[in-house]
Parts: sequence; structure tokens; C-alpha cells
Amino acid sequence: MATIRKLRGRWQAQVRRRGMKPRAKSFDSKADAEKWARDLETQVDRFGMAPDTKILETTTLGQLLERYQAEVSPTKRGFMQESQRIDVLRRHDLSHRTLIGLSQQDAASFRDERLRSVAPSTAVRELAILSHVIEVAIRDWAYPLSRNVVKLVRRPIIRNERKRRLEGDEEQRLLDGCDGGKIAFMKTLLIVAIETGMRRSEILGLKWNDVSHNRRVITLEMTKNGSGREVPMTQRAFDALSWWKENAPVDEATIFPIAPGSFEQVWRRLLKRANIVGLRFHDLRHEGVSRLFERGLNVIEVSSISGHKELRMLKRYTHLSADNLVARLS
Repeated sequence: MATIRKLRGRWQAQVRRRGMKPRAKSFDSKADAEKWARDLETQVDRFGMAPDTKILETTTLGQLLERYQAEVSPTKRGFMQESQRIDVLRRHDLSHRTLIGLSQQDAASFRDERLRSVAPSTAVRELAILSHVIEVAIRDWAYPLSRNVVKLVRRPIIRNERKRRLEGDEEQRLLDGCDGGKIAFMKTLLIVAIETGMRRSEILGLKWNDVSHNRRVITLEMTKNGSGREVPMTQRAFDALSWWKENAPVDEATIFPIAPGSFEQVWRRLLKRANIVGLRFHDLRHEGVSRLFERGLNVIEVSSISGHKELRMLKRYTHLSADNLVARLS
């Protein structure tokens, strides 16, 4: 058992265990002294030795984030997005907290504060980064942390399911709106999105050598879920791509040469020309996946095209037309 005593106006905790050098530390409150002693005893019971906590007293969470951003993030496919989130975390007051003082309450307070200004999905992603940073520090960088406090915090509930599909003549208005824009391939891009249900990142990353015109198949080497897949094309998607291949610049390897940021601006201008409100580009993936089901494909067939590994996730993207279902039931 640890010894807790008041010494010269402060609370001193002392831990003695056979086979280890006695450790002592002073605190302003008795509760802090007891917590430090408990954590130290837990480390001794777990590892058979008392770790040197000086590194925890001098290292801040911000320094961990900086190292993680430099060493771990660049190995990920979503490096740019994660790096931007880490920049936000490094500017937060929490980043100044030393590892020895980082508590479960700190993580919970961070969560509650962020939820007042960002969506639950954003808060969840930021908590996931913090949790992984601490996990890497424990497992790979040998920081003597007794536990990952961020893992102990309840995650916000995400309710961002969307049921938005193309309504009435919206598809035709979108395609007609492409004629008034300056992006020659925009109409082809929209047709491919609607007909295949591919993600925006997958479409913008397509190269001509990913398309097999003989097989009428698009091959994706790497996707969001970490694996590749082959996407069969409908005749409409194939014809659109064939037209663009005949009209595209000869020396351009990328099918749709546009940066994601620029594409966002093009998409907003297109919605304005088409007089369409409340439609996101990702909703075209909802549309495409739903149409695959309406054509009579089963879950396994649709998931092989869309790339969904979980039925739960596939269900979120699938919003079938009641009129089409009535026709099939008849």
C-alpha cells in the first residue's frame, strides 16, 4: 500500500515495493496524491517495475500530435485530411496538457466543447485521432502511460443518414446544366457517378488504364475500405466514357483532371444553374446503389460493385423507390 501524508503544506505520496526503488511525489491535493500512487502501483503490478514518469511530466499532448503527424500520418491514404484535423487539435488548449496530467475528464470536456461548434461526426473523428495517437505512444514509442484515457470516453452518436435521391427531372436538369459550364467532362462524370455508385474520390482518381473497354469494367486498385474492386459499367456509362475518351486531351492520363477543392466549386455552380437545392454529390452514390437494387441485383452483387463490406453500411446508402418495388411485387 502507498503511504499518503501531509508534509510542509502539501500531500506526499510514497510507493514502496520489493525489487524497486521507492518513489515519492508531492501534490496540492490528497486526491491527486492518491491517484498518482494508484496509477504507479498499477504499472508495477502490470509490468513488474515502476516506469520513469519524468517523460510524461515534460511531454505535452501537442508534442505527441506533432510527432504523429510527421511519422504516422504520411503512411495513410487519407494523409491530407488527417493532417488538417491534427492542425486543429494542435491549436486547441488540450494540446498544452502534459501526459501525466491528461485525464478522462479532459477528454470528455474536449468532446463536449467540440460538440457545441462541430457536427458529431467531426468530434468522433477527432477523438479517434487522439485515441490512436496515445495508443501509438504506448505501444510503439514506449511512453509509460497506464491507460488510454480517450478510449474511456463515450463517443457522440452520429445521425447523418440521408435519404436524398434525384427527384422528378433533376437528373436531366443536372446534365443540361453541364452544357452551360466550362468543364467539358462534367456530364460524363455525372453519368459515371449515377450509373456506378462510385465514390467521388474514386471517380476523380480514375486513369484511362483503369478502364477496360473490352470487358466494360473499371478496375480500382485501392479504395476507401483498403481493398480494390472491379466495377462493371452499364451501357450508358460505357458510352459516356467512350465519348469523352475521343474528346479528351491526348496527353492526359487522368480521366477527370480536377482537384477535389475545385470540384466542390464546380458542383455548387452546377446546382445553381440547374436550380436544385439540398443535393450533395455523395447523394449520387445513394442514387446509384439504390438503382442497382431496383434493377434486381442482390445484396452480394451490389456490395461487390459499391465496395461496401458491411450490410449495415450498405443499408444506409440504399433508398429504394416505392413505385419500383410495387411494380416488382406485381
